[in-house]
Amino acid sequence: MLKTTGEFTRKLAAVAGIAMIVAACSPTIEHRGYIAKPGAFNQITNGMSKLEVEGVLGSPSTTASVKYQGDSYYYITSVTESRAFLTPNETNREVIAIRFNQQDQVTSFAQYGLEDGRIIDVNSRQTLVAGEDTSFLKKLFRGVGASSTGPMLGNRM
Repeated sequence: MLKTTGEFTRKLAAVAGIAMIVAACSPTIEHRGYIAKPGAFNQITNGMSKLEVEGVLGSPSTTASVKYQGDSYYYITSVTESRAFLTPNETNREVIAIRFNQQDQVTSFAQYGLEDGRIIDVNSRQTLVAGEDTSFLKKLFRGVGASSTGPMLGNRM
C-alpha cells in the first residue's frame, strides 16, 4: 500500500508540474485603448459635426490640430500577446483617423491597421544621423596609420 501511495504522489507531482508548464506557456492577450462598437466606423460620413462623431464613436484616444486647418480625432486600439517571460508582441492595431475643417465638420476619415504603420523606438534616446555609421572599433582605430603631427611641428590640420 505504501509503495502504491508513493507512486501516486510522484505521478500527481509530475502531472501538476506539466500543468504548470503548459499554463506558463499559454499566451496572455491584452486589449488596450479604444474598443470600437461593431459597425460604428461605417456610420461616419463627411459633414458630420464633432458632437455627432463623439456620439457614435465616443471620446477619442488623442486629438491633434494641424496648421489651424482643423482638428483631428484618433481612436487607437492595440492587441498584444505575451507568453511567460518573453517580450510582448503586438498582434493587431487599428487607428481610426477623422479630420475636421475649421467649422468642426468631418472632411475625411480613414481606418489604418498594423500593416500600415512602422515601428519607431521612442525610448532609445538616440537620434539617427544620415551618413556614416561607425562602430566602436572604427572610431577607436580611425587615427591608426595616419600621420597627424599637429600644427606645432609644421603639419597643418
